[in-house]
Amino acid sequence: MNGYVHFDADGDIAVIRIDNPPVNAGSIEVRSGILRSIERVAADPALKAAILIGVGKTFIAGSDLREFGQPLASPQLPDVIAAIEGCPKPVVAALHGAALGGGYELALGCDARVAAAGTLVGLPEVTLGIIPGAGGTQRLPRLVGQVAAIDLICSGKRVEAAEAKALGMIDAVAEGDLRAFAVAFARRLKGEKRPIRNLCVREEDAAAVYAAETAALEAGRKLPQVRDAIEAVRTATIRPFDEALATEREAFQRLRIGRAAFALRHQFFAERDSAKLPEIQDIPARAVERVAVIGAGTMGAGIALASLAAGYAVTLLEESSDALERGLQRIGDHYARRTAAGKMTADEAGRQQARLTASTDEGKLADVQLVIEAVFEDLAVKQALFRRIERIVPAHVVLASNTSYLDLDAIAEATRRPHNVIGLHFFSPANVMRLLEVVRGAYTAPDVLATGFAVGKRLGKLPILTGNAFGFIGNRIYAAYRKQCEFMLEEGALPQEIDAAVEAFGFAMGPFAVADLSGLDIAWRMRQAGTAARDPEERYVAVPDRLCEMNRLGRKTGAGYYSYPEQGKRGRPDPVVARLIAEESAAKGIVRRPFTPEQIVRRVLLTMANEAALLLAEGVTTRLTDVDLVMVNGFGFPKWEGGPAFWACCELASDPASLEADLDAIAIVSGTGFVRGELALLRRMMPEGRVPAKQG
Repeated sequence: MNGYVHFDADGDIAVIRIDNPPVNAGSIEVRSGILRSIERVAADPALKAAILIGVGKTFIAGSDLREFGQPLASPQLPDVIAAIEGCPKPVVAALHGAALGGGYELALGCDARVAAAGTLVGLPEVTLGIIPGAGGTQRLPRLVGQVAAIDLICSGKRVEAAEAKALGMIDAVAEGDLRAFAVAFARRLKGEKRPIRNLCVREEDAAAVYAAETAALEAGRKLPQVRDAIEAVRTATIRPFDEALATEREAFQRLRIGRAAFALRHQFFAERDSAKLPEIQDIPARAVERVAVIGAGTMGAGIALASLAAGYAVTLLEESSDALERGLQRIGDHYARRTAAGKMTADEAGRQQARLTASTDEGKLADVQLVIEAVFEDLAVKQALFRRIERIVPAHVVLASNTSYLDLDAIAEATRRPHNVIGLHFFSPANVMRLLEVVRGAYTAPDVLATGFAVGKRLGKLPILTGNAFGFIGNRIYAAYRKQCEFMLEEGALPQEIDAAVEAFGFAMGPFAVADLSGLDIAWRMRQAGTAARDPEERYVAVPDRLCEMNRLGRKTGAGYYSYPEQGKRGRPDPVVARLIAEESAAKGIVRRPFTPEQIVRRVLLTMANEAALLLAEGVTTRLTDVDLVMVNGFGFPKWEGGPAFWACCELASDPASLEADLDAIAIVSGTGFVRGELALLRRMMPEGRVPAKQG
């Protein structure tokens, strides 16, 4: 019917093929082609039914998200589905690969759904800040009931074909060729129409429905799209179908142009863009099947687990037998927990562990292809390690440092082959956290950089390119954020007030709760090491040092910024800390003042945005979108807020003068050491259409 939709026939069954690579996104061209095809089926007396099937690897993996930030062109998806339901002949959706979002809603509009084994179906719109807008909230409850529909829609869960059949989401799992199976299924309908709209939502226990709603709201942090999705499912039981359908569409249209939906689409496109690296596009990565991890502490053990899960053979190296044994215990405990929870079979755990070699002998590195060091965060230690192992490993071996802050070039310069050195900065726990900063040093060879990205992708990580600079992207911004929070302590806020404000904004944890969890002594040692280099005129907050001197090192000592009378429980505000902070303020002559949660959050976000602008200006990153990916995936920035750069661009579109004035105020109170960035740079580097044009 057009270049995106093809029409042919298998006897008396029309075959409508969707061809919009790579994922057959439901664009305006696809919708138009399907609509004209359905009209042709209805008008041709020789055709008894039709099937909809995707060309390539998938059915329709979702709608074309590029359309969602602007007025939607007609025909819209509800128009296409209405035509399918109004067609006098049955239409069967033949699904393979993925039928998600609008793709699955299109299938729900058909008279039957068959799927190849392994097909994924689902309605993930809530994860993009919207709700299903083409009948998903009305048709799905008629197939699976309210309880299951609430869970599926509010979680955005993707369901494999066999489970989907058991739930009632599809009618059959295809045997053999999908097209032939779907054609035969369509013939067996004998012209019978079976629109889901004609079904009733079955009655369910009210308490079970309420429990499902409560669980969905809690898991979804009571976000607007979750509340609207629940309300839309509820209307399926109490209002006429077309009236409920109109209500669903109204909510969808309202949400899709809201800030949260723009933010989540920004994250979606940012992640897709992050994989596009012109500098290594045509450069083959070095072969890696055998990985060495040096250091069996928490980080090293986590990297080893991630590598084993990715199918690598892993050599885990430690200096002492005791340290190695502790690392092996960590790894063994991980597999024991996974198998006990049913998340991994004992056979799979055994296969992964069989690929692990543990040793204190550096000679075991002679046949590896990649070395990842996760030793103590000390430049001299890492330099000495790389000097030693370079004499053992072959010349082609990639040497990766997991350093969080140190100068990668200084590490590389300690070697004879600095071009082999790269940074692979994992986030703890390394086997869980998805973010991986891939650090390109001044000497890093292009094929070494390509190898870092290839390894990251095989590990299932989100690899983000960063230049070599203190803290790279994430820790550089986090250090600035934490410093401003410490300034606010001196100026009048308390740890629990700051943590509560940022957690209410959406962060998983506030900075002082995080500090207590990770241990205050780690940052203390870094500050002590940098004392000589610090400008004496620079504003310096001694509160964390004083806490460490009192042996308040965080959770592990039962006290830090908070006290922890019960192990494993959330910390309690401590009057000792409040007095200490007040004393520090008084010693500097600072008159304390109250902070509102809004003031705290705005200062935090402006600080992050300012640092992002500096990173871009310095060339540490060349993509503003990578900054937002790092902060969301590595530091708990709420995804539905887009990231600090996205936030700043929205504010700049709304009230740039106020934002600039507030940043000036932060610069003044921060004093020497604060570098002001150019916020307008963020707006210039934000891809077109990523943020709402105006925020009221």
